[in-house]
Amino acid sequence: MLIHTDERNFDKIKNSSKLFLLDFFATWCGPCHMLGAELEKVAKSHDDFDIVKIDTDENMSLARTFGVEVLPTLFIFKDGKPVKRLEGYMPAETIIKFIENFK
Repeated sequence: MLIHTDERNFDKIKNSSKLFLLDFFATWCGPCHMLGAELEKVAKSHDDFDIVKIDTDENMSLARTFGVEVLPTLFIFKDGKPVKRLEGYMPAETIIKFIENFK
């Protein structure tokens, strides 16, 4: 499932034991749009984890907390903790392979 959230609701999502992918993006970022299309493919083909999207322009404090300096930046979360950081565009197949390693 693809979920758009913000700083106010992130703790509730983070504290879940469910595996999820966190995507820091910006609406003006070309590679973010390209990655967004790939993430939609992943969300449609896999319902065993969520994809959580955070707009960095609207949630700068959260982006700073995670040290986001490059967009897009992805984090794989397991048991409420980030276990892998990925930066830049990548195809859906690559994203799925990274996530499969943490199931």
